[in-house]
Formats: sequence, C-alpha cells, structure tokens
Amino acid sequence: MDESQSGDDVAATPAPGAEEYLALDFVNSAIALPGGHYVDLLGTPAATNQWLTEHGLAPADAGVQEMCATQLRSLREHIRSLFAARVAGLPALPGALSAVNDALSKAPTAALLHWDENNGPYRATPCPTNEILDRAMATLAANAADLLTSADANRLTACGSPPCTRYLLRHGRRQWCSVRCGDRARAARAYARRTRPTPSR
Repeated sequence: MDESQSGDDVAATPAPGAEEYLALDFVNSAIALPGGHYVDLLGTPAATNQWLTEHGLAPADAGVQEMCATQLRSLREHIRSLFAARVAGLPALPGALSAVNDALSKAPTAALLHWDENNGPYRATPCPTNEILDRAMATLAANAADLLTSADANRLTACGSPPCTRYLLRHGRRQWCSVRCGDRARAARAYARRTRPTPSR
C-alpha cells in the first residue's frame, strides 16, 4: 500500500459535497489509490454492514449477506454511471436509469395505519428486518436523484487527480476531492514542467 495514502485516509476525508449528499459518499466507497491499489468499503458483507450502519441506513446487527452487498455494489456502479454521464454531458445509460428507478420504488412511502391496544390508531411506515436493504437502496437512489436534479448538479465533477475516481461538488476552482489529491496533482504538474524538453533552436 502506498505509504502516503491509504483507503482509510481517503474514506475519513469525505469529498466536498458529501455532507449534503449521501450519494456522493456512496459512489466514493470504491477508492482507487496510487500504485494500482484499490479499496472497496463495500467489499465484504461485514464491511457493507459497517458502511450502512455508519451512515444510518442499517442497524449494526443487520446481518448483511453477500447477495445484499452485491446488490449495493451494483447500485453504486449504476449511480456512478449516471454521475459520469452528467459530468460529461452525455445521455444516461438506460440500464442505469432503470436500476435507480427500481431502487426508488422499493421502499414504501405511505405511512400505514396501525392500531395499538392501549393507545389506539397511529400511522407508521413499516421497516421489517428483511426490508432494511430495500430501504437503504431506496434512500441512496433518492439522494442521487435529488443531487442529479438539483442546481448542485452543475457543480458535480470527477476528481482531477488520477488515479482517483471519486466525485465531488466543485467549490470555486477546486477540482480535487481531498488535500492529498490536490497535492498529488500539483506535484505531477510541477514534475511535467521540469521534465518537459526544451525546444531546439
């Protein structure tokens, strides 16, 4: 692993805009690092459960299985595809749109009527344990849709420091998801200037 940057370091530093849009943290949970290293914060069922718990989308004892982790990783790639299309000004892939819309429709939105023996009628939205994943996916898809249809979508951009593949909301001229990526980009530009051949006369 590159000594100067680990997946934990990057994950601990949310990209600009992630405080407002959980979907940014979600797509950025797959992290490309220098030297060909790659960290996936949803790489195992346990890691997926931890990520969901840390983001308020599942209890710590949800018992996420590999099938659930795979579904979340698939949704992440579809949302990433939509972000990439928006940044590049290209049409969205129909499969990505379908996947996000399918996730949006998974969680019940109507608060159902219940009747308590002691207190009488009340309304609540059901969330049985087997619907935790559906609810999490619906929440993430809705947040991505909110971002893509908001004025903030004009600030959505990919980090300008290869090999980083994270997304952020641009503030001013900043094009990097973290200080480390900015430092790496500036160092690469300085190196390119120093090693540029001088034109012969």
